[in-house]
Amino acid sequence: MNHFNALPEFEKEFKRLSKKYKTLDDDFEKFKNVLLAAPTGVGKNFVIIHSTEAITIVKARMACRALRDRSLRVIYAYRESIKTIDFIEIYFKGEKENEDRERIKKYLETAS
Repeated sequence: MNHFNALPEFEKEFKRLSKKYKTLDDDFEKFKNVLLAAPTGVGKNFVIIHSTEAITIVKARMACRALRDRSLRVIYAYRESIKTIDFIEIYFKGEKENEDRERIKKYLETAS
């Protein structure tokens, strides 16, 4: 059984986006179910952006029905040894071009 955690910054972003995109809560639950089945994802919507023995950082496209044919980006870390997924960042590609590399770096420093 996997456990899901979220960084405070992620929770803040999620809250802001869920006010804007009303289907986000429901869409995020479906996304979590996909992660339970395949923690590092399957197909072209998942890209591993960092990988070590202990932690795999994945950038995923998460479908959001409120956005019609577009998606949100979710950055998360999967720890195989303890079967845990930590959500690091969520953003809409139209508002922000790329993931926050500094936040990922900081996460990796504290997680190690």
